[in-house]
Amino acid sequence: MIIKNRNQILALGIVIAALLPTLAGQELDHDAKVKEAATQSVKAATVLEEIMSSPDKSIPRDLLRRAKAVAVFPQVIKAAFVVGAEGGRGVVSRRTGADWSNPVFFRAGGPSVGPQLGASATDIVLLFMNDEAVANLMKDRFELGAEAAVAGGPVGREASAGTDALMRAEILSYSRSRGLFAGVNLKGIVIRPEDDLNEALYNRSARDLLVEENRKESDTAGLRTFPQAISRYATTNNTSR
Repeated sequence: MIIKNRNQILALGIVIAALLPTLAGQELDHDAKVKEAATQSVKAATVLEEIMSSPDKSIPRDLLRRAKAVAVFPQVIKAAFVVGAEGGRGVVSRRTGADWSNPVFFRAGGPSVGPQLGASATDIVLLFMNDEAVANLMKDRFELGAEAAVAGGPVGREASAGTDALMRAEILSYSRSRGLFAGVNLKGIVIRPEDDLNEALYNRSARDLLVEENRKESDTAGLRTFPQAISRYATTNNTSR
């Protein structure tokens, strides 16, 4: 477009001025999502570190070494009065060779029916034990127990992971509430990708990220905290702690 006179210049200036707040708002929104993504990664790493710090009450490292992906949903809130609902945000990191991918963001939720009153916060940890289990994460949503066999995982360094139920399970599940950590069968929990965060951070959906080699170093502070935490406990030659 060729600007021929002062009126056109003035009109163009008005249009640009009108767009600037919108563009600035979009940039601030993007920055807020990136910051939130890093915060979620740090929260998930903190939960895993706290659980693994007690050898007698932790996830057996052999299971972490065998897992194809690990998910942590910190502080899933369960508020109920006769009929309630569960909901929480979490991160997934999948194995990429000897390393672990950047976190991919998901939500967990589902119905909760019963004579309950009040609210509680529960940390949920899921180990995806084969490629078929990981493939469920590429759907728009999937339900634990309905589309993937789930079982409560064993706890403690010496716990046996060879029972038939565990060998058949695609996903091993754990929960921690009020300091008590145990393997529990979390049937009915629905997992959905949180692609507003995934796309803000990577310009990719969860489906694409779980297929790609999504493990390059990020310049977003804190983002790699979760996969680094997994590596400390899931690396074959890791004998520390």
